[in-house]
Amino acid sequence: MHYYTYNRDPIGFIDKAAMEQVFREGYENGLDILERGEGKVADYIPALAKADPKDFAICGMLINGDIIAQGDIDRRFSIQSISKVINLAVALRTYGVDEVFRHVMMEPSGDEFNSIIKLDTKNSLPFNPLINAGAIEVASMLVEKYTFEEMLQFARELCMDPSIELDEEVYRSEFETGNRNRAIAYLLQSKGVLLADPQKTVDLYFKMCSLSVSAKSLAGLGLVLACDGMNPFSRESLIRPGYVRCIKSIMFTCGLYDYSGEFGVDVGIPAKSGVGGGIMCAARVPMGIGLWGPALDEHGNSIASVRALEHISHRLHLHVFDYR
Repeated sequence: MHYYTYNRDPIGFIDKAAMEQVFREGYENGLDILERGEGKVADYIPALAKADPKDFAICGMLINGDIIAQGDIDRRFSIQSISKVINLAVALRTYGVDEVFRHVMMEPSGDEFNSIIKLDTKNSLPFNPLINAGAIEVASMLVEKYTFEEMLQFARELCMDPSIELDEEVYRSEFETGNRNRAIAYLLQSKGVLLADPQKTVDLYFKMCSLSVSAKSLAGLGLVLACDGMNPFSRESLIRPGYVRCIKSIMFTCGLYDYSGEFGVDVGIPAKSGVGGGIMCAARVPMGIGLWGPALDEHGNSIASVRALEHISHRLHLHVFDYR
């Protein structure tokens, strides 16, 4: 038995062998779905269409350094929309909660991640920072303040992964096919909302979506968020706890696009997905969970990862509203 504590009252007892068994079962549940041919890789970004839909990996990272691994947790893929969490963290650190949320709302949209319907017809502000319109608005707050290299360095720190780089092939693919995101930027500009040049803003957005990460990287990011913004190994504070609470709250309500409500009921862990197949979770143990499976469901979330998380959350009582 391992007795984990984190800078406050003890969290509780966790049997690592039992956790490994649960992760293995969740992994097998995800593989079963892939074997049935369910899900398909994102093909609207040509570089992502090259992924093997049968790939799948899960990494759990605990505050004593223990790693629970299923599949190739070091295999690199593009972070895509999970980068929106990093951008939001930088914006909160730079401007604070009140200023950030003068420019973007914090409400679930109920629409697809790249929808502009409500932005064009209901409200001039994007509904939240985890849909494309909101993330582009946040990028407009950052592009004149930080270079891409500075943003990349912060991503490396948050993910506890110094090997994160820009995937040039994915970036070129994003740049060449990203006209809908450019349209969103110009729509925001036409409403007097965008805070910087649309082309520069979208370029930063594309680059951050093209970071090359692994399931282990995402588990590291999840663990930092689960530890209230602190790197538990160096004890360095990267984000203020109040900002982390804000980030995790928005992840819980908006992190899986228009599947966020069902995911909140069935899994109940603050999480963010990306169309590269990644899902990053900040569990209350505290533990970070990173998953990668490029075969996506109709909402744009990794179909194997969602199935695995349903099992893992239920068996380990990780839902935020569980009593244990």
